[in-house]
Amino acid sequence: MTDEKTENKTSVLLVDDDKFLLDMYAMKFTQAGFNAHASLSVRNALDTLRGGFKADAVVFDLIMPQEDGFFLLDTIRTEKLAQGAALIALSNQSDESEKKKATDLGATHYIVKASMIPSEVVAAVGEEIKKNKK
Repeated sequence: MTDEKTENKTSVLLVDDDKFLLDMYAMKFTQAGFNAHASLSVRNALDTLRGGFKADAVVFDLIMPQEDGFFLLDTIRTEKLAQGAALIALSNQSDESEKKKATDLGATHYIVKASMIPSEVVAAVGEEIKKNKK
């Protein structure tokens, strides 16, 4: 039986190999009323999506030790996972070529971690989800 409160919440899949940041963002999204699922690796995130997690947004780091955010985007597109979800890169990379590559692979938004405090990231993701649902 699914919890109706969780069922009606906006769901966000967070992907980052930094456990401290991942836990902090999961807490911030949860406090803001989101159903947040945290994944420490791309492999775990893909397993979560393949298992039926319906994300309204996938928020991911680009640079991770095994598979990276570009691999995540490519696999989401190839396997048609996270249909209709906003795909948001949250990275310390501010290089324009990285942004272009992420956008070319399907990222709908690109946030440089250092440019926003966590509450602003949560607000930006919420806005992106709203735009994406139109």
